[in-house]
Amino acid sequence: MKLLFDQNISFRIINKIALVYPNSEQVRRLQLENSSDLEIWTFAKNNNYTIITFDSDFFDLTNLYGHPPKIIWLKTGNTSTKEIAQLLINKVDLIKEFIENDEIACLEIE
Repeated sequence: MKLLFDQNISFRIINKIALVYPNSEQVRRLQLENSSDLEIWTFAKNNNYTIITFDSDFFDLTNLYGHPPKIIWLKTGNTSTKEIAQLLINKVDLIKEFIENDEIACLEIE
């Protein structure tokens, strides 16, 4: 499972989830930090990533252009990187099932 974290989620999350999500990245680490949402969305599509974000912009792009990429929309509010990492680790089975299901484009996690 390849996750791509939006710039509003710290790059430090990668080390916290590496054992469960080993091929994940964050836009800053890929020099995509100042890219548009569409550029990030296209990169994710071309490189088989699922985007993890706090905002609706990527969901809107998926509604407009379809999927992939898939979107995991975090609706947790303001929380620490450690808490986000733990949430994703706790939901690994749900996330894996979501990524494998070709019919669902977006997973909302609260």
